[in-house]
Order: sequence, then C-alpha cells, then structure tokens
Amino acid sequence: MSNHERYVSIFTLTHLKIIDQHVTITEKGYTMSGYQVIAKKFRPQKFSEVFEQEAIVQTLKNAMRLNRVGHAYLFCGTRGTGKTTLARLFAKAINCEKLSSEGEPCNTCTSCLEITSSSSLDVIEIDGASNRGIDDIRNLSETVGYAASNGKYKIYIIDEVHMLTKEAFNALLKTLEEPPSHVVFFFATTEPHKVLPTILSRTQRFDLKRITPEKIEAKLSSIVKNLDIAVDEGALKVIANHAEGSLRDAESLLDQLICFQEPPITRDHATKALGLIQTDLFFQLDQAASHYDLAAAFTLSEMIFKTGAHLQYVLESLAEHFRTIACTQMGENPPLPEYATSAKIYSKYHVLETLDYLIDALEKGTRTPFKRIHLEVVFLHIIRSMKKIPLTSLVERLESLKSAAPKVEAATKKIESPVEEVPFFPETPTPVEAPLEPAPPKVEAAPQSIQEKIKQEQVMRFASVELNGSLKK
Repeated sequence: MSNHERYVSIFTLTHLKIIDQHVTITEKGYTMSGYQVIAKKFRPQKFSEVFEQEAIVQTLKNAMRLNRVGHAYLFCGTRGTGKTTLARLFAKAINCEKLSSEGEPCNTCTSCLEITSSSSLDVIEIDGASNRGIDDIRNLSETVGYAASNGKYKIYIIDEVHMLTKEAFNALLKTLEEPPSHVVFFFATTEPHKVLPTILSRTQRFDLKRITPEKIEAKLSSIVKNLDIAVDEGALKVIANHAEGSLRDAESLLDQLICFQEPPITRDHATKALGLIQTDLFFQLDQAASHYDLAAAFTLSEMIFKTGAHLQYVLESLAEHFRTIACTQMGENPPLPEYATSAKIYSKYHVLETLDYLIDALEKGTRTPFKRIHLEVVFLHIIRSMKKIPLTSLVERLESLKSAAPKVEAATKKIESPVEEVPFFPETPTPVEAPLEPAPPKVEAAPQSIQEKIKQEQVMRFASVELNGSLKK
C-alpha cells in the first residue's frame, strides 16, 4: 500500500465533518481548523455552478442520462477555466448514490463527501509533472484491475498529462484502449498539442473556453456578498480584466486584495495592490497628443519609471488602452467615461496604426537595453503621428488631381497666344526709313486659381514619387 492510500485509509476510519471552511476530526478529541482560500472554498460543487462551459456540461449530463459514459476524457484549456473541476464533478456524478433528475450530484452521500474532501479511494489524482516516467504508468496499470471499493467506477485523474514522457504515453496506450468496464480516465492539460495523437484518438476531447470578464465579475460579486466584504464594483472590474479569462486567478487576486486594504476596497486600492499602471497617465498622453505637446512624453516616462513598472508591462497596458479606444470608436460601451473623450481625439486610422506600431515596439522592447529611452520614443511617436497624413488620404488626393489635370491643361492652352514666325530673307534691300512695327500682343497672366492648381499639381507629383518609393519599401 502506498503512503497516499495509507493516509486516506486513516481518514476513512475517522468521523469527518465538513462544515464551511473548517475540517473537524473527532478521533481522540483532536480538532484542526484553518483558513480556506477563496478559490478552494467557492469551488463549483455542481454542474450549474460552472461558468462558460455549457456545451461540455450538457454533453456530460447526456452521457450519464443515456448510459453512454466513455472510458477516457481529455479536458483542454488555459489555466483556471475548470478542467480539474469538471473531472471531479463528473467523477462525483457517476458515483453518486442520489443523483438528481437534472444530472447533478447530491453532495450528501458518502461517495460525494469523500470526493469533495479528496479522501475517496475510488478517485485517484496523479500529477503528470511529478509522475511522468514509465515506472509510474506501470504502477498505475497494475492497479487498474482492482474493483472500486465503494462507488460504481474507479477513476484516474491525471493533471498536466502533456508532461508525461513518450515512453510513459506508450505504456498507457494498451490500458487506455481496453480498460476494465469499471475504470474511467480523466486527463487535463493546458498544452494539448504535446499529447501524442495515439492518446488523443482514444479519448473524448473537450476544449474549455476562457471565462469572460463579465462572468468573472459576477462571480466575484457573489463571493464578496457571501463574505460580507464591501468591495467597489470598479475594483472587481479591474480584477476581472486582469485575470485574462482565468476564474482561479481572479479569486486569488481577490484574496490578495482583501489582505491589502481594509474594506471598503476601491478601484485605486485594486490598482495599487496589483501593481497596475494608472489609466490617468494614458489619458494624459491622449491630451498631450491633442495639443501636440512633445515635452509631455518625457514627463510621463519619468512618472512611470518612478513607480518601478516594467517596460513590457507598460507597453502591453498602452496597447490595451488603444485597443479600448478602438472598440469605443467601433460602437462598444467604454469601461470608463474618459475613453469616450479619447476616442474623439484620434482618428480610426491613427488608432489602428498606433496598435500596429506598439506590436513592433513590444518585440523590440525585449532586446533593447535602453528601456526608458525606448518608452520615450514610443510616446513621441504617438504624439508626432497626429500630424501625419495617412497614405490613403494622400492617394485619394493624387487621384483627384489626376482627374482634374486635363481640365487645367485645356484652360492654360486657351489663355496662351501662339507666337508668329517671322520669315527670314537673306538678301533684303536696306529701307530708307524703317516703319515702326506694332508691339506684339501681351499675354494675359493666368488667373490666380489656375496658378494655384498648377503649383499644387507639381507638389503632388513630387508627393507621388515619394509615395511610390515608400510603397516599394
């Protein structure tokens, strides 16, 4: 018997009471209680509590309802989206003694309580990162033949399965293809492309989606209400946007924020606790661009570097700032009212060109040793580009002048008078008195408007040459 199984068997001999966040063991009067983090305390215990994975939940429920439970499932997705949670819920449901008509586990029977407390002998969780060798998989294959001790199925959950070696995968193939009828495998991974195709073909694959910031904010709102902690909605929005689609990350950030400041917790507290860049600095950059204030680039750079922010993070935040402006210009509701003002400062062309420039700046920022100068050049580029003429506008002007050129030439030909040719006679008698010849007719000057058009046409010809050279580059 392994140490893990011996440890679990000791727990099964005791009387467990799971009350909220405390675990009380009544054997020999010993009591242990401790704080439980938010991510673990509010972990979904029913399928209805899982966010953004409705299609997967419906498929798993129908598999139980139709008695079509497969022998292997693969859950893929980014961190904190519910891969291991879904595996545990499904394991709990297929072994539940009082399964509801909606396919939800009862969470009151012996099997559900043991799986919730991670003390079930029928559910074996393996970390693929630390048990990745062929010997570990051989030990697993030797225990597959044993029947479940309490429930209907014996379940193996392998987390980070992509960390297994090629030899370990090959050792698992035969067992995975023809397991005993009472065995179900659940695999979880953040990198499914590293899993061998022979393993993928033997499993039912489910790709979990990232959780939207709105869903994360709603979940955090319900958590703070349950904990009776006053947290501003702006602070929850900051956490939800910073979590990048991971509910677990958001819950961990909320735990950190509660320890940072006594309630009530505001948006500024969240920004300081998470080390984020104040959005006011970027709004100041927008105002500097509208007034063509080049000196503001150096002032803002100094303010940012005094906070100790990393260059790459500043550029990522700046790119997210202009992305929000672009979304506001496209008709979306801005997260802050200041974005509506910034959206009027820039043109759509300017915003898109700035985003393209920031992507290149992010790549160059990883290699340059001059971090502060690099940030100042980025700010100066954004401000100076306010006076830059878009190529599309320049092309349109060239096309309009090209179409108007024949009219200008026709007008100039009408104004200019032809010069008469004087015949040359080599032998002419010397006149006694040469009559005075009449003065040639004066050529009237072209109107001012036509001269301006001719001058503008010459300028645009030079511009077209420059434009042609820039397009070839």
